[in-house]
Amino acid sequence: MKRNNLQVMMRLIGLVKPLTGYMLLAILMGLVGHLCAAFITIMGGVAVLQLLGLYSKITLGIIFTCLILFAVVRGFLRYAEQSCNHFIAFKLLALLRDKVFTALRRLTPAKLEGKDKGNLISIITSDIELLEVFYAHTISPICIAALFTVVMVLFIGSYHWALGLLALAAYVTVGVIVPVITSKMSGANGINFRTQSGELAGFVLDSLRGLPEILQYGQGEKRVQQMNEMTENLSVQEKRMKRMSNGNIAVTNLVILVFDIAMLFAATQLCEFEGVLIPTLALMSSFGPVVALAALGATLQNTFAAGNRVLDILDETPVVEEITGKEEITFAGAQAKNITFSYGDETILTDLSVEIPQNEIVGIVGKSGSGKSTLLKLFMRFWQVQKGEIRISGRSVDDINTTNLRNMESFVTQETYLFDDTIRNNLRVAKWDATDEEIVAACKKASVHEFIQKLPQGYDTQVGELGDSLSGGERQRLGLARAFLHDAPFLLLDEPTSNLDSLNEAVILKSLHEECEDKTVVLVSHRKSTMGIADRVYSVEQGRNS
Repeated sequence: MKRNNLQVMMRLIGLVKPLTGYMLLAILMGLVGHLCAAFITIMGGVAVLQLLGLYSKITLGIIFTCLILFAVVRGFLRYAEQSCNHFIAFKLLALLRDKVFTALRRLTPAKLEGKDKGNLISIITSDIELLEVFYAHTISPICIAALFTVVMVLFIGSYHWALGLLALAAYVTVGVIVPVITSKMSGANGINFRTQSGELAGFVLDSLRGLPEILQYGQGEKRVQQMNEMTENLSVQEKRMKRMSNGNIAVTNLVILVFDIAMLFAATQLCEFEGVLIPTLALMSSFGPVVALAALGATLQNTFAAGNRVLDILDETPVVEEITGKEEITFAGAQAKNITFSYGDETILTDLSVEIPQNEIVGIVGKSGSGKSTLLKLFMRFWQVQKGEIRISGRSVDDINTTNLRNMESFVTQETYLFDDTIRNNLRVAKWDATDEEIVAACKKASVHEFIQKLPQGYDTQVGELGDSLSGGERQRLGLARAFLHDAPFLLLDEPTSNLDSLNEAVILKSLHEECEDKTVVLVSHRKSTMGIADRVYSVEQGRNS
């Protein structure tokens, strides 16, 4: 979604509401701290006037006491302000991560199946981390600069109204005009950098996962070349951003120098010596808050680009909304009635009907790409059918609470995903409060218990990232064990024996036939041998019954 920088900023600021008190405290401390810093120089000018006999309202003793007090207070408030800002930033980053993962749970799995995983990882890690700059070093500095400008304009204007206007022009130019111009000149550099960074992360992740194939077919040099090209393009984009940032600093310093000279010249024409020295020193020592804003001109492009990508996740509409508030039901058979489904412009299923009676094993066969796996996902309501209806217990899945629906179903996919954890904890994904006895019983049904017992640490063995320490067949049997542990009345099995040899397949099928007498099973497979346990078989060819 296309948003301008102001829209992104207002959305991000809106998240600060729960921490408004801390933000106001940070702004107050920052304002007082900057005023102390500015008045250290101003009090130095007053001391000079006192020594020259041109100022007698304050003694030198009071002046030096004020200087020491301002210095100490400035140091303390600077530390306290930064601590408060970082506390706000880290709290909000935690809140933002929670919102992002909540959004991802809503979008899963339909919207995420086609996403670039590396780019998604980049968004939920580096992009969110980059927003720390916005929350810690942007919101309060903007407020501080605005309030500080008002105070200093009034102070300088007390010597002559024209000097106050000149000071206002200086602050606005440095703190608003220069950053805005720099931001516009930066154009799409920020969003391009974040996008290319995400693409590189995705390419690296894809290369690591496919490393065996890359080495086997001698594609390593080509992948490295592609990675170098992507890195070089990213470096070029980063150089542009740094060049813009450096140019911003140079322009800001030049503008400050011009206004300092202009203040000195104007004051000599309008005021006596005191009115020349104090306003000039006041302006020269008070650019700190607005310079901080000027520095944001280039860096904020990157931050807003990151914020825009995060907001895209938060604003993305789920293909399938979660359903709540409906009457709970129990499983009593399922049905697909004249359903048509498409992925975008590609039609997968056309006018397909399947009857799944309770306590029967129903086989679904068909060529690769005919829509067998898609049919199971529609029963899970991962996707929304375009025409027709999916029914459970005589009720449309669109009228069943999502939690109720998922509790009635167990879905075993072709590729079982295992977390980088122990076998025991991977199984408990299906039932977190499962006892050890229940886990062992489920594994025995999936014919994987004996294998686990032979491992050095048994059920406490770490499976490794993505389950790489286990074979495809072992991972598949653990997926079946999860389904048995979940103990749902409706089992959806997508090629549950595709990674097993004939002997192990026979063991699994025997277990399914014996253990699922009180369950309803939909068994998808391209193997005719797998269909031997099915009570009825539907053939799906080109998305139709045949």
